[in-house]
Amino acid sequence: MKYLVIVAFIAIIGSLAAALVYMMRGGSTTEADGSARKNHMARALAFRVGFSILLFVVVLVCYLMGWIQPTGLPLRG
Repeated sequence: MKYLVIVAFIAIIGSLAAALVYMMRGGSTTEADGSARKNHMARALAFRVGFSILLFVVVLVCYLMGWIQPTGLPLRG
């Protein structure tokens, strides 16, 4: 489970970095290039959001199935 979360975070950060590259890429300002750059950036950001939601759902299901347990600090009463 730990490795799945690590790989998911790397994919999320990589997708965010790809969107940044598409957003910051300079060059010609023709309409075709601008719309293609926006499509790539939107696709990268959509992948990041979708993958973040998928990671949350997987962690939630694993918790509900009892495969992972919280290990935080104990609450004081």
